[in-house]
Amino acid sequence: MPGGAIPPLTGGPALLERAIGYALGGLVAVTPESLRRPTPCRGWDLSTLLAHLSDSLEALGEAAALHHVVLAPDRGPRPADPNPVAQLQESARRALGAWSGERPVGAVSVGGLPLRHDLVAAAGALEVAVHGWDLARACGAERPLPEALAAELLPCAVMFVGAEDRPGRFGDPLPVPAGASASRQLLAFLGRRAH
Repeated sequence: MPGGAIPPLTGGPALLERAIGYALGGLVAVTPESLRRPTPCRGWDLSTLLAHLSDSLEALGEAAALHHVVLAPDRGPRPADPNPVAQLQESARRALGAWSGERPVGAVSVGGLPLRHDLVAAAGALEVAVHGWDLARACGAERPLPEALAAELLPCAVMFVGAEDRPGRFGDPLPVPAGASASRQLLAFLGRRAH
């Protein structure tokens, strides 16, 4: 990109809406027994993943409604939510409501740094969709990322995930065969193995 400029992602909010829809679709596989199952997120069980996803959606709603997000330090373990699925659904409802209203103008302050609102929505879409896949995997459900969604998220992943994010937030990229689907490429780029 000339001069390092990032082109506008005019579909950021719509991408976020599709990612949320995909993630919510996986909640039907969650049972009380599955909450302690491991997820593709190293060291996280499904209960931790659901709580993280709820927090992420709350932050996305805050970004759209208030035009800023306060980054808080990791809270560490918290009391288990008696109904994490309902909590996640409510967080998703609020985030969707905030992003479907009037769009933020200019920048959204994230931890004091200004970011374009379309980039915030696209980054949120990437996180929500991939964690939606993680959620389904933890439940043993086959819910592949939709190809069209994965194809739009792949360039976002390349833009947002750098070497400094590995190995902490993401695993090392995994090799993929030539001609691999966008879904497989996206998951492999984020250190996840699609089977």
